[in-house]
Amino acid sequence: MRGMKTVLATSAVALAIALMPAPKANAQVSIGVNIGNAPACPYGYYDYSPYNCAPYGYYGPEWFNGGVFVGAGPWFHGPHGFRGGVNRAYDPRYGYHGAYPDHGAHYAPPANHQEFHASHMSDGHGHYNEAPHGGGGHGGH
Repeated sequence: MRGMKTVLATSAVALAIALMPAPKANAQVSIGVNIGNAPACPYGYYDYSPYNCAPYGYYGPEWFNGGVFVGAGPWFHGPHGFRGGVNRAYDPRYGYHGAYPDHGAHYAPPANHQEFHASHMSDGHGHYNEAPHGGGGHGGH
């Protein structure tokens, strides 16, 4: 009888321990990089930091969809293999000293991009080919 009491007592203690709520462990892993929103630039922005507004003529027609700039730099998530014409004559790293549009300025889309002449092709992340398709003229893909 004594053995039976020991088994019942041990079973009761084991059951009580099994039914006790386990302490909760709150583990959280979070990684993030906050680079902010894309600048509100009417003709797009340069594809290198600090992503200042680029003037009209820097990007070719393939960078716009219905008058809206597709994107460049860390915000650009265009289709795989995207390449677009860029005119480095409007790049301050290559001597441009002209006017720049203000952030949030009104976009006045041109009637056409016939006057655009690409000097390079870019993937939107600052990776350039030295010459556009055909070595000059209109950017395109």
